[in-house]
Amino acid sequence: ETKHGGSKNGKKEGLSGSSFFTWFMVIALLGVWTSVAVVWFELVDYEEVLAKAKDFRYNLSEVLQGKLGIYDADGDGDFDVEDAKVLLGKYKYIKEAIKESLKKLREKQESKKEENEEEKKKTRKGRDATDRKDKKAVDMNKLKKDSDKAQRDRGKEKGLDKSVKSKETAKKSTSEKDGTVKAGKDKETKKIVKNQSKEDKKEKKCLKERSVPAQPESEETVQPAEKPYVESAKKKKKPKLLNKFDKTIKAELDAAEKLRKKGKVEEALRAFEALVNQYPQSPRARYGKAQSEDDLAEKMRSNEMLQQAINTYDEVVSLPNVPSDLIKLSLKRKADRQQFLGRMRGSLVTLQKLVQLFPSETSFKNDLGVGYLLIGDNSNAKKVYEEVLSLAPNDGFAKVHYGFILKAENKIAESIPYLQEGLESGDPGTDDGRFYFHLGDALQRMGDKEAYKWYELGYQRGHFASVWQRSLYNVKGLKAQPWWTARETGYTELVKSLEKNWKLIRDEGLAVMDKKRSLFLPEDENLREKGDWSQFTLWQQGRKNENACKSVPKTCALLERFPEATGCRRGQIKYSIMHPGTHVWPHTGPTNCRLRMHLGLVIPKEGCRIRCAQENRDWEEGKVLIFDDSFEHEVWQDAESYRLIFIVDVWHPELTAQQRRTLPAI
Repeated sequence: ETKHGGSKNGKKEGLSGSSFFTWFMVIALLGVWTSVAVVWFELVDYEEVLAKAKDFRYNLSEVLQGKLGIYDADGDGDFDVEDAKVLLGKYKYIKEAIKESLKKLREKQESKKEENEEEKKKTRKGRDATDRKDKKAVDMNKLKKDSDKAQRDRGKEKGLDKSVKSKETAKKSTSEKDGTVKAGKDKETKKIVKNQSKEDKKEKKCLKERSVPAQPESEETVQPAEKPYVESAKKKKKPKLLNKFDKTIKAELDAAEKLRKKGKVEEALRAFEALVNQYPQSPRARYGKAQSEDDLAEKMRSNEMLQQAINTYDEVVSLPNVPSDLIKLSLKRKADRQQFLGRMRGSLVTLQKLVQLFPSETSFKNDLGVGYLLIGDNSNAKKVYEEVLSLAPNDGFAKVHYGFILKAENKIAESIPYLQEGLESGDPGTDDGRFYFHLGDALQRMGDKEAYKWYELGYQRGHFASVWQRSLYNVKGLKAQPWWTARETGYTELVKSLEKNWKLIRDEGLAVMDKKRSLFLPEDENLREKGDWSQFTLWQQGRKNENACKSVPKTCALLERFPEATGCRRGQIKYSIMHPGTHVWPHTGPTNCRLRMHLGLVIPKEGCRIRCAQENRDWEEGKVLIFDDSFEHEVWQDAESYRLIFIVDVWHPELTAQQRRTLPAI
């Protein structure tokens, strides 16, 4: 330890003299041996190193001279002490000469700059002249186009352009055709439409979709329609929902509403209930409570909670100092929720109250008309839409519904312009497959080939599966073809049983026909152009008609073994008799969820045929025809005697057991 600089007690000390000398000698010897190795083994080329050093010195001198050469004041070609003296003002006469040369150099540069500017100005003048010529030519073309457009517009105003086919043109109003409605009413109508709130439009759409028997849930994707006609580009005014008092508690109301919009329904309901308890005269707090109950009812799927929301919407209207926009929203939502629960008459009362409070609002009258249609009161619905059209002749929603009512009254020709102009309007609630369906059907019955253009448009907008398959109550993805074979359906046992027992089925049917009792009832769907067509139904919507089956017991017993037929809640099982001279209009069934079997019982030799899509077929006694009646089909009976067939509807074979149990009946 002592030798290496330590001590016995462990404390370190500095290096001793002997150890320092030892390290010095080691380093010295290393240096010597390194030098000997470099020289001996020629690790470094000394001559090359010296040459490079010399070159570097010369190059550096040249570089410095080149950089400093601009300061050569005495003209000897380099920069030295004499040059420095000149630059420092020791030799004034040389300094002045340098100044003079620099001045001339600056003047020369400025002169060149001015010349460049002159050239640029000339170039710009030439371009400006060319641009003016081009602009003049463009302006002349624009004036010409504007003039042509103005002439076209004047032509339209004078009634020169009578085409209603173009989606881009605005539809003509009834006043333009009849000349009975003044322009002032049109302005009033536009004002009313413009003042509708966005919330009103949402609620209105919800009600309008139930304007005729509501469509069941469909797995099809329906594309939104393009709107060819725009009433106004102005933004709709935001509804005013706060009275003077509610403005003082706006922060508390906003906090509760924020919870509701975030989907925290239970918290929002508690917050609004607290506000209602604290401020019982606050309409906005009570409306928020109703909305929260409405949301919670949907979340819980609770009709009881929904009824509570309906009651709260009613309470809002009964409070003092309720803003008119809040009354509208509360009553509209109340009516919609009543319809959802199937309380159509209660909804009708609510809509009547809304119309009484706001008689100038045509949208509320439109909703009232829908309310009448939902309870089957077409007569009062018709009166409502006539009133709307007298106030607002361009109202597309009123037009399509009025046209629908006229067609239901079999006023086919009269219904067409209302349906067509209503669809062309593009107004909310008009882009509905049922209106395309009925317009096309009306045109077909008038022999107008334009029908298929409307069917095509309905298909393009997602309302129909194809131009030929136009059913409205559909399940997406099912195999679609007009004609089927027994093997394709998978119901071969049913087909074999029907064909094997066709005489038994025929005889029981003939026996019923011979009786004086009127068991065969005339077709009541307005599908006949002419003739006599009657039916005797055994099963309807999956329910057995016990009394009917007592008349044909063997036939009913035979069918009991086939649940695909007797359990088909979207079809029927029935006898069908058609007498000579009968023609059934082209039509489609309501759904793609069934296939239809026709068993021939009594078939004349000639004159009877059926068309499905683009293929005609004939019946044969004892044979089954199978087709998909969601495709357009048509029947002719031009024989000399009656035709009797037995109709059996079956579930589409691709429907699952779950779908067969849960699909609503038709």
